Amino acid sequence: MTSTTDAPAAPPAPTVARLPSLTGLRWIAALLVFGFHAGTMRIIAEPDYKAVIDALFTLGLSGVQFFFILSGFVLVWSARPGDSRLTFWRRRVAKIYPNHLVLFAATLGVAWWFADPVLPAAAVENLLLLQAWDPRPGWFYSINTVSWSLSCEFFFYLCLPLALPLLRRARPSVLWTLIIALPLLILALWPAQHLAPEVSRWWFTQIFPPARSLEFWLGAVAAELMLRGLWRGPRLTAATAIFVVTWVTAAQWIPAQWWTTLLAVAYLLVITAAADADVSGRRSPWRSRPLVWLGEVSFAFYLVHVLVMTSVLRYSGDWGTGFRGWRGPAVVLGFLLVNLVLAGLLHRFVETPMMRRLAPRRPRRPPVVPRQRAGDTDTAVGGSAHAAVADARGAEAGSAPTDAGGGSGRTDERSSYVDLR
Repeated sequence: MTSTTDAPAAPPAPTVARLPSLTGLRWIAALLVFGFHAGTMRIIAEPDYKAVIDALFTLGLSGVQFFFILSGFVLVWSARPGDSRLTFWRRRVAKIYPNHLVLFAATLGVAWWFADPVLPAAAVENLLLLQAWDPRPGWFYSINTVSWSLSCEFFFYLCLPLALPLLRRARPSVLWTLIIALPLLILALWPAQHLAPEVSRWWFTQIFPPARSLEFWLGAVAAELMLRGLWRGPRLTAATAIFVVTWVTAAQWIPAQWWTTLLAVAYLLVITAAADADVSGRRSPWRSRPLVWLGEVSFAFYLVHVLVMTSVLRYSGDWGTGFRGWRGPAVVLGFLLVNLVLAGLLHRFVETPMMRRLAPRRPRRPPVVPRQRAGDTDTAVGGSAHAAVADARGAEAGSAPTDAGGGSGRTDERSSYVDLR
């Protein structure tokens, strides 16, 4: 990326292959967040059924962590040296803001219906996506509560074009140092929270954009290593097994202060392994057409799900009481389907057309292999996986017929197909 003024020409960089597996994985992350909120809203009153939800989704809030790591990875992976900073920022606004505005208006409508008080200053913060910078309790969760993560993402987007030239020029030793240091810094947030007032500690560790940017930069650094052919990590099957073991172990036996660090590493291994499977053309369960479509609508699903569930529960009088017997799981499944339908409509009639209208167009060019080190073998992620992309099949393997799942020939949304926001 370059500035909008005269700047030295950026060195040539490889064009990226499509990564539909990462699109499919977005749905899994969105489902984790949905399950966590379904559990915390106490929709299921039956203890046995609720225990199952709690066991499966105790760590579901970490799905946002997956989104932040994924965002850093795919934005560095897909960055083009010819893009100006203004072009990048315009494309990101076009991706996020239309859905945000629709949900902002819908939430205000629900607040009016229930006669909920709305602080004008909090509404303005939320509208401008500045709420994550406000540590006052309730303010960072104002209006559509989940939009705090968009506030963080806007900060990441602002920083990336400024930091990317440094990332491109960094020595491999510096990149590997960052891969080790960033999870440790995430771990250090736990004791560092005591520097903040007690009332602001949740905000400091879970909301504060610079703190959450550690996850974004972890994904960004991994993408740079992978583009250079230097990344070494397990294949997708092994990475998935590591994640499952980490998830189960953390939920059952590991203290909470370790969760974010361990899951950050596990998520990163899955993301890099899935990307490598797409690049090399190896099998991946995450790039099926249904999963890719679900991943495409996952951003809209994430934005609508809390508003829909809380509004329906309040209207029916079941907020906080839950549903007995089989009705509890049935209501959760019903919410899943309703949110999915609404997300599909939002994606089809708002997100996609507004991206076409507002985002600057990019010229199409064929994908090229990320650089490969001499002597690489097919024994680890980042080795001969890159060589397979030289075959055109590597670029199209498992791609879906839409821009978000691998391209449909449209040239104005090339960077949006694997990024949640």
